[in-house]
Amino acid sequence: MYIKKNYGFWMTLNWSKKPLILGFLYSTLIFIGYMLLDEEFSIPWQPVSIIGIAVAFYLGFKNNSSYDRTWEARKIWGSIVNNSRSFAAATVSFTQGNDAENIKKELIYRHLAWLTALRHQLRLSRPWEHQEDRLKNVYAPTVTEDYKRDLNIELSGFLSEPELKELDGKANLATQIMKKQAVRLQELKDLNYFDDFRHMEFHHHIVGFYEDQGKSERIKNFPLPRQYASTALWLTFVFCAFVPLSLVDIFSDTKGWTYYVSPFFSALIIWVFFLMEKIGDYSENPFEGTYNDVPITSIARGIEIDLREMLNENKIPEAIQAQDGFLM
Repeated sequence: MYIKKNYGFWMTLNWSKKPLILGFLYSTLIFIGYMLLDEEFSIPWQPVSIIGIAVAFYLGFKNNSSYDRTWEARKIWGSIVNNSRSFAAATVSFTQGNDAENIKKELIYRHLAWLTALRHQLRLSRPWEHQEDRLKNVYAPTVTEDYKRDLNIELSGFLSEPELKELDGKANLATQIMKKQAVRLQELKDLNYFDDFRHMEFHHHIVGFYEDQGKSERIKNFPLPRQYASTALWLTFVFCAFVPLSLVDIFSDTKGWTYYVSPFFSALIIWVFFLMEKIGDYSENPFEGTYNDVPITSIARGIEIDLREMLNENKIPEAIQAQDGFLM
């Protein structure tokens, strides 16, 4: 996630320069062809403008849908923040009896393990995501081997070796860790570390965490329907292909140097439409590990800091800092 006030113009241009350059080259060829073949090489602007209006509406729909996915993802992780704090506060205040301090640490650390597993799972690649633009592999593992290695290293700081071995071969580690948490809470209730009422409060938290995980997985594993995403792209191509053919006819009625800027204005229109399409395209998948994603790594670190401080630990990890304006 970019956290500075605005993207710089040159940053935006560099990110989306390909359609501008190709659009200018294509428009220049059309302009040269028009000069050689005169009016036989142009079409009226009116029908092209109607297509442009339709494409603009369609791109607006795609961008709104993409934004909804990103904003929903942020709300889900906001819920995870709130529920994690509530769970940790309940753990610290509800748990009583012999060895209570170790029990509190065990439960909170297991929750951090669930958070870590979920974060890594959400960073795994999907075929429809922008794998070539993903940031650091430590945040966005691209292959299963990287995922397993990095995840196991982090989980070893929260879970015991026997518990880690129980996770071997499991398809969804976050689900299994939360299941283990539920089983352990029942064991502790049977050992009278807390009463029935408090156990039900813990169970409500477990349900809430599963709901947040399921919502995150729904966004991760179900892309914006391809018919909408693909149609927006191809309609943009169709409209932009006609733009230079229409503008050369309009600019041919002008006098002086303005006649020769037709390729530039055509390229500018092409760039604007493809920029809108690209923004929507890169907002569809808020967990893929690119520049405009929900910063779940930073959010998870913030949760870890809060929960460790609730345990009154001395070695608290530092909050993740933005690099070049980007927060992961």
